[in-house]
Amino acid sequence: QVQLVESGGGLVQAGGSRRLSCAASGRTFSTYTMGWFRQAPGREREFVAAVNWSGTNTYYADSVKGRFTISRGSAKSTVYLQMNSLKPEDTAVYYCAATPNFDGLSLLRPTFYDYWGQGTQVTVSS
Repeated sequence: QVQLVESGGGLVQAGGSRRLSCAASGRTFSTYTMGWFRQAPGREREFVAAVNWSGTNTYYADSVKGRFTISRGSAKSTVYLQMNSLKPEDTAVYYCAATPNFDGLSLLRPTFYDYWGQGTQVTVSS
């Protein structure tokens, strides 16, 4: 059974930091492209960050570049999203996603991913 389980969400003040984790099981996720997306109320799901299977290539949305960092754990089946300098507009449900494929342009699209977690809420207060 494939599972992606996010954790680490919560309430944080503007300017603060939070680290999200995504634990993957049920497949050889160490070879998968992993991504983070977010969805705020009334808005479409949007790309946040992605990392290739080895962790050597990372990709970020312009809105989080320089503030967020995506990384993989040593076993490659866990992916993290370190979020610094958080802003109220970062408030959303954050989702972890995975795919066995890699494409530097397509990985920005939710439809590129095959597996999704249940999401974790991040609320940034002003």
